[in-house]
Amino acid sequence: MTKRVLTIVALVALVAGAGCKPRAKEITSLQRKEALSLVSEAKFALSVRDVARAEATLTRAAALAPDVGDTWLELGRCRVKLGHRGTAKDAYKAALADYENDAARDAALRAPAVLRQIYVLALLGRADEARALLAKTLKNLPDQRDLKAFSESKQLDQMLASPVFKEVAL
Repeated sequence: MTKRVLTIVALVALVAGAGCKPRAKEITSLQRKEALSLVSEAKFALSVRDVARAEATLTRAAALAPDVGDTWLELGRCRVKLGHRGTAKDAYKAALADYENDAARDAALRAPAVLRQIYVLALLGRADEARALLAKTLKNLPDQRDLKAFSESKQLDQMLASPVFKEVAL
């Protein structure tokens, strides 16, 4: 009887555990500080036009703090400039996922995160999705001045036509 109860308990624990996602590894404050330092170093490298050094440094920063969309975005830009379009696309997709998480997690970040998502979607060559996201968000958040101004001034179209944007777009 005891063996049977233990078997049932073990099966219940196995089934209950199978549906649980593994917890994401928590990022320590030390890792975040180191990642920020690396991003600063990468900005310096970009200021002296050392894109390869910036790319390597941003790769390390993204590994330390993978939930920072801006790091992934800048890493993608560097990779495009270096001609590494496949890995640039991966970096842009990681940035997009982080911005989506920011928008879902914090209402105060929603409008800025949506604007970043629109930018990354455009970089990925998904301008129609960017327009649809803007329209959907304006419908759901009609009082967001930043989104309204972005839409009314047709900044997405201006951005898509910009030579600077085209240098880093896929």
